[in-house]
Amino acid sequence: MEELKPQRYKDPRPAARFKRYHDWIRAHPPGWTYEGVRMVTMVACLLYRGRTIAATNVPAEGGFILAPNHFSNMDHFFTAVFIRRKVQFMAKSQLYGQNPILDYIFRIGGVFPVRRGHHDEEAFETAFAILRRGGCVCMYAEGGRSRSGKLGEPRAGIGRLALESGVPVVPVAIQGSQGVRSWRRLRFPKVTIHYGAPMHFARVAEPTREQQLEASTEIFDRVREMYVQLEQLGRSGVAESVRDAVAAAPGRTQTR
Repeated sequence: MEELKPQRYKDPRPAARFKRYHDWIRAHPPGWTYEGVRMVTMVACLLYRGRTIAATNVPAEGGFILAPNHFSNMDHFFTAVFIRRKVQFMAKSQLYGQNPILDYIFRIGGVFPVRRGHHDEEAFETAFAILRRGGCVCMYAEGGRSRSGKLGEPRAGIGRLALESGVPVVPVAIQGSQGVRSWRRLRFPKVTIHYGAPMHFARVAEPTREQQLEASTEIFDRVREMYVQLEQLGRSGVAESVRDAVAAAPGRTQTR
């Protein structure tokens, strides 16, 4: 596995530096750059033979959270590019303020910064604003990329978002994205994105840290279960098991 560059965890810039991004995104849904980026990255995702399983588990309307595992910077695109809903992401604040063109693409596309290494309430307030207006927020249960090539451990953040918002959480297993960087050797491993049935949590106005972590663990346990199934059965085996489950329970909508 190719060695990754060291991460910069703490952004020394003040929170006020990012306020304009949050203000814009709280007031506007994703704009034209979202579809522009989708069209460009669709080509890359097809090179990796991206395929979804049970994409109909993604709610057609209303606020919800997508909760994938995280191995690669391409996971943002794998998660979102094949579904109709517009997905909004937290992105590390170090990506902002370096290039005005990228800042514009991020802002209009609905990507909002989180100051890693800080207790960033602004990022959570923006996420809650998106969910309140019926949008979708993608948040990685592990908090960041796993750099070991294996699934990491859940962090409390996604549990807090789920409990305080009360919206459904769709667990997502992305299998194969560890090998994305192999494109430099002209290798394009196939990537599978499996969307699980929505999970529901009773709304808690001020959840404790323990409650947050408990919810995060429940979400990530489901992601881990789905990921292991993909590793063991392969995409065709999981797709077949999903079809069999639908055939056995016609009232369910979990199909490819």
